Order: sequence, then structure tokens, then C-alpha cells
Amino acid sequence: MAISTSTILTILSFLFLLSPSFAQSSYTTPFKSFIGCFLQHISPDLIYTSNSTSYESVLQSSVQNLRFLVSKTNQKPSIIVTANSTSDVNITIRCAYMYGLQLRARSGGHDYEGMSYVSDDKKRPFVVVDLAHYRSINVDAKTRTAWVQSGATVGEVYYNVFTKSNGTLGFPAGQCPTIGIGGHLSGGGYGAMMRKFGTAADNVINAKILGTSGVVLDRRTMGEDLFWAIRDGGAASFGIVLAYKLQLVEVPPVVTAFNVYRSLRQNATNIVTRWQDIAPKLDENIFLRAVVQPVIDSESIWNVNIQVQFTSLFLGNKSQFVSAIDTSFPELGLQAKDSTEMNWLESALFMYGMSGEGIEALLNRTPASNSSFKGKSDFVTNPITEKQWGEIWRALKNLKEDNITILLIMEPFGGIMDMILESTIPFPHRKGNLYIIQYLSSWSGTDEQESERHLDSMRKLYDFMTPYVSSNPRTAYYNFKDIDLGRTEGLMPSYFEARQWGERYFKGNFEKLAVVKGRVDPMNFFRNEQSIPPLYYMS
Repeated sequence: MAISTSTILTILSFLFLLSPSFAQSSYTTPFKSFIGCFLQHISPDLIYTSNSTSYESVLQSSVQNLRFLVSKTNQKPSIIVTANSTSDVNITIRCAYMYGLQLRARSGGHDYEGMSYVSDDKKRPFVVVDLAHYRSINVDAKTRTAWVQSGATVGEVYYNVFTKSNGTLGFPAGQCPTIGIGGHLSGGGYGAMMRKFGTAADNVINAKILGTSGVVLDRRTMGEDLFWAIRDGGAASFGIVLAYKLQLVEVPPVVTAFNVYRSLRQNATNIVTRWQDIAPKLDENIFLRAVVQPVIDSESIWNVNIQVQFTSLFLGNKSQFVSAIDTSFPELGLQAKDSTEMNWLESALFMYGMSGEGIEALLNRTPASNSSFKGKSDFVTNPITEKQWGEIWRALKNLKEDNITILLIMEPFGGIMDMILESTIPFPHRKGNLYIIQYLSSWSGTDEQESERHLDSMRKLYDFMTPYVSSNPRTAYYNFKDIDLGRTEGLMPSYFEARQWGERYFKGNFEKLAVVKGRVDPMNFFRNEQSIPPLYYMS
């Protein structure tokens, strides 16, 4: 008697469940059912349980914040699926939905609170679909567009766009090349060309998304509301975005960049104060960032000094650049020797601190170094005075004396960002914002007590900065997720409770995001600690 294909698959599934990978596990019936469902359609080579010998290496393959790997308050995924195709993603969604399991997706693992690969809800085990292998990039130089799968990194996008257009095209995204493009685009994505071209999400013109229906939707079939939501509104709240279509931008054959440092003895306080007024008003081809860092200095009376690193990218040649900076910002004291001409792809390495390395370094998906870190963000709408900067310097110095280093990474807005309406996409931080501050602290090791010491110091500095930044609401950037702002809990979290963090990220756009969520994912299948809650309106 012939045995049917379905019977063979069922037997294979049963045998796989009895393998050492599963035999010692304490998986509940839903998880065993998920595994059986998955194995009826997909190779067992793509699935890893917590008992699999390769589980830890797969989990850690794109983790960039080490503190979540040892945290006693976070739960790791029970199962990881390393998807290679649309079918892999579809089957994972279908099986998880069928058996009531929570599902999370990760593209690069760069998220600041680890929400794509850990959970703070120990009562609800979950599955991760890892898109690191789902990363093809197809560039059409003639139409200046590219289809990019979500697992590609920013560096891979930059490299492919530039090389496949013979050095004529680029894309305005962030400065860290190891970020997964899927998460980056779904949370905004700003960088050194933002003042001329807007955020990365502003330059998305189509997308492909999978939800629980099993149907791949594009811009036309998903509708404009959902397409609006997945560009900075957190695509993980609405489904799994498989790919984005990007509008590429023309870049000149030569760009110019510089790095200069100024300490307090070199009038850094006055220069930073002036930078606030000047940087947002410069020509849109100029991006001028300021990074504040407390440093040990034997010549300082307190043994701690403040050093400010000014880094700039100009979409043009050196002579034009030096002339523009001399005219607009003479206080900086820039000299011709400080600036270097290069092509746009080389500038991507320069802005990340990798100048001198070959452009192939952008294809390396592994960060130069991993650490434990914590980030927060603020938007500044009114210039901080010299006196107030002095108070901030004292706070940073005091932390440094306690062996806590917190950077203030300040990047200017203005330019085209002032021209784009707050409601164009969910990213609302447009006209009226002078610059964004990212507070960033990193430390080696994963000791939980040491981590808590750094986290507590970061929270205290954030509270200290309250008078100097935006208010009503005090806004934040969604790609720098901050769990301290609040979280959503349970299967059906309250929209009104979620507003405490949602309106900080999205201002008046948060309500529309919740309405879209209520329409496309009413049962809140796609969720995490800061996912958009569903809001239902009766028509």
C-alpha cells in the first residue's frame, strides 16, 4: 500500500520531535504543534529550539546589546526560524497564528531594547523569525529605485546602490552599517543626507508585507493607510515587511568630510552654543554633527574635561565646503587641511569612524565590537544657553568621576525636514526641531549589577535634561526605543495607557497608527512591549 506524502511528513515530524533537540525540552502542546506544523512544509534545518546545539550561536548572531543575553528579567525565544524565502516567513506566521503563539521578527538585531529577540513577559513564550538570510538587493539605476529585502543591512544597501549605479546613486539612511534595513526603515532612519533628502522612511515608495492572511500585499493592495503606518510607525506592529522599494538619490562624484575636536580650553562651550543656531540653518548639502564626550584629562583641575567632536559631510568639493563653513561658522576655526575629499561610499565609512578601510567593509554584518549599552533620545526646540551647557558639563563630569561615560550625540535638523509635514509619515519630528540628542552609554561585560548602575545613571541624566529639551510632550525617536517611557502589556493593551510612550514617539500620529492597527491586526497578533495597540472606531 502506498503511503501518502502527508503521512510521511507526519512521521518525519514525529521522529523529529523525539530527537535530542526536543526530547529533553519542556515544550507545551502549542509549541509541539507549531513544530509539527512547520515541519510539514519547511526543512528542519531552518528551525532551532533552545535545546538545539546551534541555538545560542544563532540567537547571538546579530545581537548587538549584550546585556539582554544574561538578563534575568528577559525571556529568550523558545524557537528561532532562520527564514530564507517568502514561503518560510509565511509558514512561520501561519503556524504561530494557528496555535496561538507570539511571533517576533528581527532583521539586524540592533534594536535598543532587544524587543526583536527577547521579551519581558515570561508567561508567554515566543517564536522569532530571523531574516538575516532574507537580504537580496535589486538596484535599477535607470529608474533610481531599489527593492531591498528586510534582512539586508544599511551597509549592504549603500554598497550595492553605489556600485551598481557606477557611483552616481546613494540612499539617505543612518550611519551604522550593521543595522538591519527592515527595522531601520520601519522606525524612521535619519542620517547625514537627511537635511537634503529627508529620512530613510521618507524615501520608501513601495513595500511588501505579510500578515496572518498569508497574502503578500504591496502598496496598492495594502492601502495607503497601512503603507503610511509601516514607514516609521513600527512595521512589527502590523505584520512582517518582506521588502521595501527605495527611491534612490543622486550623489555628486566628490563629497567632502572632516573630523575636528574642541575641548573646553579651546572654547568648546561657546562653539557648541553657536552650533545650535548655525547647524540647522546651513545649506542643505551640509550636515554638521556634534558629539560631546567627557574624557580623562591630566591637565584639568578635576581630571575630567569635555571634548566635542564635530563631524561633517558636504555634498560637494572641498573649496566650496571650506568657503561655506568659514562664512557661516568661523568660530569653529576650520582649516583646509582638516577636510578630505572622497566619494560618497567612502564617506559612509568616514561618518561611522571607519575611514581608511576598503569599501567592502560595509558588507561586514558583524559589528566592530559588541557591548552592553543603553540609549535615550530628546529633541531640542530652543537653544541651550552657555550657562546651561556649563551645568550639563558638570553633570557629565560627575558621572565620569564615577566611571560612567555618557555621550551626547547631537545631529541637526532643518533643511528639507522643515518642509515635510508632520503627518506625511508617522515620523513627526519636523519643523521646530533644531536637533536631536542621542544619549548613549556603553560598558563591557554583562554583569547585571554593573548594568543597573549604568542604567540608573542614564535615567538620572535624562531627568536632569528635562528643562532643556522639548516638552508637552517631551518627544523621543522611535528607532532609539526606550522602555523607561512605558510599555504595553497583555494580549489587548489599553490604547490610553500606551499614549504615555506613543505620543512621545509619534505625537498626533499615534492615534491614527492605533486605528490602522485595529483594522489590520484587530487581535493584536503582532506585538511587543512597545507595539502599537489596536484602537477600534465604530463607523
